[in-house]
Amino acid sequence: MKIAFVGKGGSGKTTLSSLFVRQLVAQGAPVLAIDADINQHLAAALGADEEEAVTLPTLGEHLPLIKDYLRGDNPRIATASAMLKTTPPGRGSRLIGVPEPNPIYTACLREVGGARLMVTGPFADEDLGVSCYHSKVGAAEMLLNHLVDGPGEYVVVDMTAGADAFASGLFTRFDLTALVCEPTLRSVGVYRQYLGYAKDFGIRIAVVGNKVCDEDDLAFLREQVGDDLLCWIGRSGHVRAAERGEIRPIHDLEPQNLDALNTVRAELDFVVRDWNEYQRQAVEFHLRNANAWAGAEYADQVDPDFVPGPEIRIG
Repeated sequence: MKIAFVGKGGSGKTTLSSLFVRQLVAQGAPVLAIDADINQHLAAALGADEEEAVTLPTLGEHLPLIKDYLRGDNPRIATASAMLKTTPPGRGSRLIGVPEPNPIYTACLREVGGARLMVTGPFADEDLGVSCYHSKVGAAEMLLNHLVDGPGEYVVVDMTAGADAFASGLFTRFDLTALVCEPTLRSVGVYRQYLGYAKDFGIRIAVVGNKVCDEDDLAFLREQVGDDLLCWIGRSGHVRAAERGEIRPIHDLEPQNLDALNTVRAELDFVVRDWNEYQRQAVEFHLRNANAWAGAEYADQVDPDFVPGPEIRIG
């Protein structure tokens, strides 16, 4: 199951991502965490010190390896360098799972605070004025297109702030989009942006309230987002300690906040993925890229009769 945590900058999506990942790990679930934010803070939220966080390998720096491995012997892709971030899998492509060993995980995955983590890479000074956020997350999008997670396996992605994800097909890769929303008009505004963009793509959005201090906060969120409000995180000494660099055991989180994390997991587990639709959306955004800028010849990379799924995982 794939879930993205999104929201306004400062809403607490990285905090919620890390709490959710740590709860899954504590419950013994196979989980893969991906930091796809411009500002890479998920490693620190999971317990990495500053030196460990800045020395983590990135997906971006291993893009040639990722392309070469995922391409496999797909005859529709002439060379690994011809793969786009949107290139969908086809017959001969390598599909990867959550818990398995493979060269991509060996190069890019590290265990942080008991969680298996991959990071896209930070937005550095040399990127200013010449690169966009999407150049960093292209490897993650490619990976998610080829990642065939089964029931009870979890992929948790901490996304960039705001609605930037809608500039690519990345937002269609998730079974559930958890929108972290503070009880403020600005935070609710981001929720409405997401709702507007997502409505034409069948994107399942659940609002997770955060920094809910009292009944007035809760009433505001209920009024603004209605039935989309799935659960909420209230005052938390556990979270405040983490913000000071003190990562406490997840079972020390306040009971009502643990209940909220379990509610998110239950909502995610309720979803049944339609692999045909999953592949159709990948193909749609690949064809958009091909027609808009990459070149019409990239449309030939689409295998029209191929549908991925755990039962056809290719290693």
